[in-house]
Amino acid sequence: MDFLSREGAPIPAELWEKIDQAVVSAARKVLTGRRFISIYGPLGAGVQSISVDNISELDETEGCISVIKGRTYQQIPLISQDFSLLWRDLEFSQQVGLPVDLSSAMRAASLCALKEDELIFRGNDEFGYKGLLTEDGIIRLPISDWGQGENPFMDISKGLAKFIDNGIIGRKALVVSPNLFVHLQRIQPGTGVTEYERISRLLDGNIFSTPVFKDNKAILVCAEPQNMDLVIGQDMITSYLETRNLNHYFRIIETVLLRIKNKEAVIVFE
Repeated sequence: MDFLSREGAPIPAELWEKIDQAVVSAARKVLTGRRFISIYGPLGAGVQSISVDNISELDETEGCISVIKGRTYQQIPLISQDFSLLWRDLEFSQQVGLPVDLSSAMRAASLCALKEDELIFRGNDEFGYKGLLTEDGIIRLPISDWGQGENPFMDISKGLAKFIDNGIIGRKALVVSPNLFVHLQRIQPGTGVTEYERISRLLDGNIFSTPVFKDNKAILVCAEPQNMDLVIGQDMITSYLETRNLNHYFRIIETVLLRIKNKEAVIVFE
């Protein structure tokens, strides 16, 4: 079944290839969560739910009837963003031999990527999804004034020490709000080294920033797959919706779900 409605769409294969390239290229420039969270999948567009384990509680009961404790099941939500291409633009490109302007597709891909990061970091209250910032039971530490002295380095060092105390070992990543990212560019007097460089050495360069974060928000994670992963059913792809007033309408879709398996592997500074 062609659920993307491409086979019957009045769009040539060459243009579909360019649309796919533009969408993927634009999304990669925006996506933040995928840069450090392990991917589980793609599982296929038809996979609608997945198990979510809490490893600290995971166990199987004994008896005539056994059930798994510490395991729940969640639906994998669908994220989408629409865009259109005007028939006159396509006709003009064909007549004069110029490339089709795919700015609308690239903008839609960027918005779709932001929606994915919003789900990863902030979740969705309406449908009961938790993100890295909003999950219950994660570690929360007070944040210092990152515009002063060595506060950023000291805060992150305390977070790393907390991981060691809890036996959390593996690849670490730091994600900060844009204003905190600016504070990290301060040069420590007498050293010629920025706070960003100092912290980057602790984290093997895994420092990221996203507009999804509000002011003065930072999160430190141990992103090993036993602690968290990103379930992908259908990876980001473009479908054909309809022709209306001779113009062509498309929808970028993906199905993704964040699974936090070990809440001690997430530290929020706020």
